[in-house]
Amino acid sequence: MAKNLVIVESPTKSKTLAKFLGKNFTIKASVGHVIDLPKSKLGIDLENGFQPEYTVIKGKAPIIKELKDAAKKSKAIYLAPDPDREGEAIAFHIASKLDKLDIPIYRVTFNEITKKAVLAGIENATEINQNLVDAQQARRILDRLVGYKISPILWRTVYRGLSAGRVQSVALRIICEREAEIDAFKPDEYWKFTAEFETAKKARFSARLFKVDGQDFKIATGEQAEALKNDIVKQSYKVSSVEIDKKSRKALPPYITSTLQQDASIRLGYASSKTMAIAQSLYEGVEIGDEGQVGLITYMRTDSVRIADEAVAAAKSYIVETFGPDFYPETPNQYKTKKNAQDAHEAIRPTYLDHAPDKIKKNLTRDQFRLYELIWNRFLASQMSPAQFDQLTVDITGGKYQFRVTSSKVTFEGFLKVYSMTAEEDANGNGNGEVKKLPKLERDDKVTLEEVLPTQHFTKAPPRFSEASLVKELEANGIGRPSTYAQIISTLKNRTYVEINQRRLFPTDLGKTVNGILVNEFPEIFSVQFTALMETELDRVEDGEMTWKGVLEEFYEPFSKRLTEVEGNQQEIKASTQKASDVVCSKCGLPMIEKWGRNGRFLACTGYPECKSTQPLEGKEDQTIDEKCDLCGSPMVIKQGRFGKFTACSAYPECKNTKPLSAGMKCPKEGCGGDVVERRTKRGKPFWGCGKYPKCDFASWYKPVAKKCPQCGSGYMVEKDTKKDGQHLYCPECHHKSIKQEEPETAPV
Repeated sequence: MAKNLVIVESPTKSKTLAKFLGKNFTIKASVGHVIDLPKSKLGIDLENGFQPEYTVIKGKAPIIKELKDAAKKSKAIYLAPDPDREGEAIAFHIASKLDKLDIPIYRVTFNEITKKAVLAGIENATEINQNLVDAQQARRILDRLVGYKISPILWRTVYRGLSAGRVQSVALRIICEREAEIDAFKPDEYWKFTAEFETAKKARFSARLFKVDGQDFKIATGEQAEALKNDIVKQSYKVSSVEIDKKSRKALPPYITSTLQQDASIRLGYASSKTMAIAQSLYEGVEIGDEGQVGLITYMRTDSVRIADEAVAAAKSYIVETFGPDFYPETPNQYKTKKNAQDAHEAIRPTYLDHAPDKIKKNLTRDQFRLYELIWNRFLASQMSPAQFDQLTVDITGGKYQFRVTSSKVTFEGFLKVYSMTAEEDANGNGNGEVKKLPKLERDDKVTLEEVLPTQHFTKAPPRFSEASLVKELEANGIGRPSTYAQIISTLKNRTYVEINQRRLFPTDLGKTVNGILVNEFPEIFSVQFTALMETELDRVEDGEMTWKGVLEEFYEPFSKRLTEVEGNQQEIKASTQKASDVVCSKCGLPMIEKWGRNGRFLACTGYPECKSTQPLEGKEDQTIDEKCDLCGSPMVIKQGRFGKFTACSAYPECKNTKPLSAGMKCPKEGCGGDVVERRTKRGKPFWGCGKYPKCDFASWYKPVAKKCPQCGSGYMVEKDTKKDGQHLYCPECHHKSIKQEEPETAPV
């Protein structure tokens, strides 16, 4: 008897769907895209309406054959790639390989991998949405045109292998412009004043100077601060106001893609790509005991905060039963999705509330558990009652000086029972209700000024972007869509256009050079406004308001014209990336210039190609270290390669011995004796591991240091830098932290 064939993207889903659908269905996976534009050429017919030339992806021919063979034995085909534009395009391309079999083909989508959702999806199967396919095709062709037309200009003016991306380059521009702001920033000095008061009952408390003569004040020099301090101490003080305000704080909406990536970065330290990979595994399904594979969250690429009615009802039952009726609002919380959102899917939420994180912790990896717990708590909190606070504000007045101290006390936890607020989330709220203890104070109570402490401060430059704040910036400017944020950041890192230091994105010299060329030569195409406009037009294609060819025609005419102008100006562009130097070539006597190469900037002879002499830049010579080459005994030096720093023999090219960069300590594993060295994953992410790998598997994401833990005596600690604790040493064994204390600010003498 012929069965129904269901084709999904990921093999991970197959087992779960087979359990839900039963013996009348066969499940096969395409393992992502099966056809795409060719890598070896543009693959777009510019003379005939931008017609794409799709080819079978290398290695996918056997998969297509397997799908065809399975389809021939089936009575109906259900295409079930992920429920987004890209998934719709995958479904369309698979259908194009099966449509000659004269078998009914349906499109089916699942917002969550649960039995109810899967059966409903099959029951309500539809046709492929051509508008979604067209929108994805327009995006793919736009990206191909920009990448394949502009990247060669970078190859000819900087070096071969660089890439220009339609959206990634705008993200790079945002990062570079922030760096320029920081470089140009000039700090302004200002002073704050904190006073220590004592009540008649000898109870002490601190307050800050709030107003002078009822006005905001600015003290810009130490002399002004000292004069103000001398006048403040002359005054007599009393409590002029005591006010208690009832405040409430509503919960944040459930996660969408961007807010999940931001929160996972801030709270868990996850890169956007890592967050999405973990979320994908939670969506596709995890083995949960006797239940088998269970999809734990709804689809994770979404820009909507909408929640299904049945999920709202389930949350109400869970909250009332677990925490009590007071923790559920009188009417369900509703959240407004932003105007330009696609709103194709629900917000990210747990699929089953009976799968509480602690109950299934043993079935999850550590990373899966942490992210799932975050999603669980945020969703549950979004459906709970507001938190209630009593905010106490006390003003102390003496002469023209008004000091103020505030204290906030939680009177009802509400959603804070399950979800605490970060500083970013609560910039304008009441925090988590942290209490600042104050003595009992009443209006007209006299208080004695015991001490006043002026502290010097300086205005700060705008902060560099973290992955979280960059995603927030991209979203705010309408750049990219939920499925693209992680890929944008990963591309910038993989291309070494940016690097991460202390969880902040720094543009590299290469990134600045590439950005300078792209912005100077294609200012409109690589602008925030133009990129956001293109996203809007792609949305209009999806909605059927524009044709995909219309979008491309509107884009390509001015793009092609500008491309021709820039291609005629390549020598000048190349010259702008080079710098003259006062170094003379040791071989032919001609001047040398700074140029770009795969390993960074270097000095090259202007007599090239007759003279091919090169040398490192002055001030960037190889650094000699106190280590001899194992092979020839020459001194070892630190070099900078494409994938980071390493040590090499100074006798190169006669001796080509190289070694990873050492952390300066032995492997902490007992009996190993190997050196801890800097290494990189396949994707280029740095980590520290034993030089004797694979015999020894010691590894750490953080740099180990040969310092004993004062708490447990472990032989080493690691260097960490977090928003909460700053730079500190951390023990991986007992989790003890040795915080690096900053020098205290002191008042002027």
